[in-house]
Amino acid sequence: MSALDHQDESLKETKSAIRGLDAGLILAPHEIAVEAEEMGVKKSKSDTITLLALAILAGAFIGLGAMFATTVASGADGILPYGVTRLLAGFSFSLGLVLVLIGGAQLFTGDMLMVMAWASKRISTIKMIKVWILVWIGNFIGAAGVAVLVFLSGHYKFGGGAIGIAALHYAEAKSALPPLEAFSLGILCNILVCLAVWLTLAGRSATDRILAIVFPVTAFVAAGFEHCVANMYYFTIGLLIHYGGAESFQAIVAGHTAPIPLSGIAMNLFVVTLGNWVGGSLLVGGIYWLIYRRPKRLAK
Repeated sequence: MSALDHQDESLKETKSAIRGLDAGLILAPHEIAVEAEEMGVKKSKSDTITLLALAILAGAFIGLGAMFATTVASGADGILPYGVTRLLAGFSFSLGLVLVLIGGAQLFTGDMLMVMAWASKRISTIKMIKVWILVWIGNFIGAAGVAVLVFLSGHYKFGGGAIGIAALHYAEAKSALPPLEAFSLGILCNILVCLAVWLTLAGRSATDRILAIVFPVTAFVAAGFEHCVANMYYFTIGLLIHYGGAESFQAIVAGHTAPIPLSGIAMNLFVVTLGNWVGGSLLVGGIYWLIYRRPKRLAK
């Protein structure tokens, strides 16, 4: 099959997907693949300012979801079963991806699906990597920015300091994860995140898309998987509370908190980012491209 034939076949499937969109129909899996590929092309054409601004928004949205999840789980130890607490935290965290995908923003972990457009030779390697780097940086700015605002608000002191204690424990636990565990947890996390993004492409209404988001996101948080952008928030708020918390709060947590080493934070963000890349780009985007968009398949 020639490159021109492949482009013609790809165009036919794109038109078919568009007809489904126009008719208000939920897309079939092979049509979702076309939509995901088109989305990757559109993202590659965004200018730097737009990309960075959308990425900052996404980081902020995920930070808000993480803040909500921390609040909901605070003080539940010994009161609710572990699984129930994690379920509630995961459901609350879904707010972040709902804001990203319904409100409009650019999230590093979701952008792994761009590999489908790259594999079909519709975008260059340089453009794809540029998007990933800019979005990762923007996500960090947004997530850290929300953490700073949450800290300055004194939110960590609410509930008799329960929220701050939970935030500290999250940061401590994540910074102490062995690299292989963090990497594996990152892979598992972004399989679910990218499947959530994939499923939203099938929906035609906000309700469809929200329902598609909630279950995969709740699952990854409840299971304790690792998301690099969420960790940007957790580490920032943890460090701020640990080193800058009010004296009254420090008295509450004295003797109950462990160090949050910068080396552990750097290692976690590196290996979790790498794991998120593998889970999203290879095990979701790559697999779906192989099934639905490879040239030999389109030639049939």
